Amino acid sequence: MDDNHLNKKFMPMTSVSNGDVQKINEDIYCLSVQIVNVIFVGSPKDDQWVLIDAGMPRSAEVIKKTAEEIYGPQNPPAAIILTHGHFDHVGALIELMEHWGAPVYAHIKEMPYLTGQEDYPHPDPTVEGGMVAKISWIFPNEGINLDEKVQPLPDDHSVPGLRDWKWVHTPGHSKGHISLFRDSDRSLIAGDAFVNVRQDSLYKVITQEKEIAGPPRYLTTDWEAAKESVKLLESMKPAVAITGHGYPVEGHELEMGLSKLAKEFDSLAKPDHGKYVE
Repeated sequence: MDDNHLNKKFMPMTSVSNGDVQKINEDIYCLSVQIVNVIFVGSPKDDQWVLIDAGMPRSAEVIKKTAEEIYGPQNPPAAIILTHGHFDHVGALIELMEHWGAPVYAHIKEMPYLTGQEDYPHPDPTVEGGMVAKISWIFPNEGINLDEKVQPLPDDHSVPGLRDWKWVHTPGHSKGHISLFRDSDRSLIAGDAFVNVRQDSLYKVITQEKEIAGPPRYLTTDWEAAKESVKLLESMKPAVAITGHGYPVEGHELEMGLSKLAKEFDSLAKPDHGKYVE
């Protein structure tokens, strides 16, 4: 396995929620790592749990510490599931894999970026948006090489280690982006298909001001696919959503915000200009 170049990087960005752990329900926990969320799924009463995404570079210790606080020591996850492979979702991945020995799964279309074959498209600092968009040129876009230790998600949309969940292909932000959904209580883990904070605004990122918004503009390359993904997730009528950025959102706030985003995606989410905007 190649050396993890992300271990050498530290992105000097944080928010007021950094380090917070929120219990969403009996078996979903959300950890805020600087500006991104890492999700733990599984009841502490059970032996099995799964990690969704792997946070920012240099965040392995806080993720391991949180896992031990929830599930106890010497209790590794059954699997690590990636919503996608952008730097802020795989920053601690190699260190966590080596510590836990857990298998990693991602959509087959994300594989080139996780096996050293391709780099992601460069972030677009010219895209319409705030200060974070302007400085996005500093964000890593290199793929990582997990070799055979990353596997494609099952074709039947089941989620390894999570019996009652299914994965849903929600491209746009990346080619192989997925979200996860549980029918029994309509819990949604959305990744960056949509977020609950305007990710291009530095002020809103720092303060975590709630706002159901489209995917982060500076890294989204297919806006038509992104729109269709939001429409798909809205049609599933989630009761609670944990997004890749921002606080979890539920109930009427989620219903109304996601409905408005789906109906008005082009005006609310799609930027007016940028190199990935048609």
